[in-house]
Amino acid sequence: MKTTKRKFLDSLRGIGAFVAPYKRAFLFAILMIVVSTAAMVIAPSIEGNITSVLYADVKRASDLQHVAISFERILSIMVTLVGVYLVKTIGQALSVIYLTNAIQNAMQDLRDALQNKIRKLPVRYFDSHHYGDILSRITNDVDAISNAFQQSFSQIISGVLTILLALVMMFRLNVVMACTAVLIIPGMLLITITIVRHSQKRFAAQQNALGNLNGAITEMYTGYNEILLYNRQEASIDEFKRLNEELRNNACKAQFVSSAIQPLNSLVTYIVIGVIAIMGTLRSLAGHFDPGELQAFIRYIWQVNDPLSQVSSLSSQLQSAFAAIGRVLDILEEEEEVPEAVVTKDVSTIRGDVCFSHVNFGYHEETLMQDLNIQVKHGQMVAIVGPTGAGKTTLINLLLRFYDVKGGSIQIDGMDIRDMKRGELRSLFGMVLQDTWLFQGSIYDNIRYGRLDARKDEIIDAAKMANVHHFIRTLPDGYHSIINEEANNISQGEKQLLTIARAILKDPKILILDEATSSVDTRLEKMLQDAMRKVMKGRTSFVIAHRLSTIRNADLILVIQHGDIVEQGTHEELMKKQGFYEKLYNAQFAQQE
Repeated sequence: MKTTKRKFLDSLRGIGAFVAPYKRAFLFAILMIVVSTAAMVIAPSIEGNITSVLYADVKRASDLQHVAISFERILSIMVTLVGVYLVKTIGQALSVIYLTNAIQNAMQDLRDALQNKIRKLPVRYFDSHHYGDILSRITNDVDAISNAFQQSFSQIISGVLTILLALVMMFRLNVVMACTAVLIIPGMLLITITIVRHSQKRFAAQQNALGNLNGAITEMYTGYNEILLYNRQEASIDEFKRLNEELRNNACKAQFVSSAIQPLNSLVTYIVIGVIAIMGTLRSLAGHFDPGELQAFIRYIWQVNDPLSQVSSLSSQLQSAFAAIGRVLDILEEEEEVPEAVVTKDVSTIRGDVCFSHVNFGYHEETLMQDLNIQVKHGQMVAIVGPTGAGKTTLINLLLRFYDVKGGSIQIDGMDIRDMKRGELRSLFGMVLQDTWLFQGSIYDNIRYGRLDARKDEIIDAAKMANVHHFIRTLPDGYHSIINEEANNISQGEKQLLTIARAILKDPKILILDEATSSVDTRLEKMLQDAMRKVMKGRTSFVIAHRLSTIRNADLILVIQHGDIVEQGTHEELMKKQGFYEKLYNAQFAQQE
């Protein structure tokens, strides 16, 4: 999955929209940061006053053994110092409380926005993106943003204020020494900017590698049984090791480059402190500089160095967050599904007449269907056959508006499906797919998923019609038996029977079957065929058929090849034509007959 390159300010604006509702809490937190930072900057001057008082007392004394210490003045200074540190502590505590609440609320809104966005994205987005990478963006990337804001925001603001206030205090003490100390800032900024510029692309590569690894892990766990079946354990392990190694390489490069900032900045600081110490000592010996002021001045140098070092040490986290913001904003800026129809249609009276009129469609820039026309009457069973990749599933995807046609129209009872809300349209359909889907919960709830307001007797009747009632009764807890998260505590055939019962319970206007009986044995297949004939009676049905023996009684068979309908008719009519359908049929049954 590609990540859009965006400028830093654009990323901040994008994420700032989620922070804006909590600006009052942010502003109050910033105010508390200002108060605590100001108190912290004042403290060295007050501490220096203690040294100055002691130096003055020693200087006045004629004998070092008879020094008169000004304890009252020192005690007064210490009381003031305690008050200053108390203000600093309270300010820090309040800033943390308000900042935490604001940031976590903003991150909650961000996750909600992502969830809402995911619901509005078209099916093609999920067809073209790895689930693991999408999951990584919603979880890992949001966490990276949250941690960066939580840990870095206050430090950056506090650091900038500390540097500015410390510089003011240094210039008040001595202009020449302050000008020398200021050399720290351009030196450290030059180092930081140079390294960050080289490491940013490495952090973006690190986040992408993490998404690729998560995507591969998701696929491996989803296909765990198939991996064992085909003895692909070694290949899967090798793939994991390759992606893990790619993540390690990108992470090592990013962390190595960014970690060089702090030692280089410390070197600059120590050199400047050494120069300042020499200058201050010489001036103090000459009587032009108070020792307490020298002590405070050196403390201010550290107060300039510490925030610069902290911001430098946070550079890796900030860059990871910057890359994460870009990946998250990519999802939020994705093109959504075509807007819903404004006018609500009454679907309760729909019979189930379906018409494909001059339909054109293709994935991306390729054209798969061109001028496709199909007329299906209410109550007909329509079978769709053709080789793999011919467009059978695409036809159903268009009917359900998982994709929209690029030309022509699809109508149900003369009503264009684009003029219907998607929820109303899809409420007309019941589906039984080859790939079963059951969720963790009771068998009762899994069947009831088809119609949540169904009564217990209706659920049992649906299970009986699907020939799964007897199996359920043999379980210790019956309908209250729990299906686990992987749904592997029942067989594939039993899972298919439950999905058929769910479709029966919904009692849809139009039924879609994707070779629904392919996962059951011969005995159950005959029982299911009888049950499905009862279910399909009186309603329009589309059957995607792989075993052609199941569709001999279809009212209409559509033979699709390369997205076009090359033949259509009943089984007998198509066999008489001796065309493509006849070849498909004989390929399956010639040996048996």
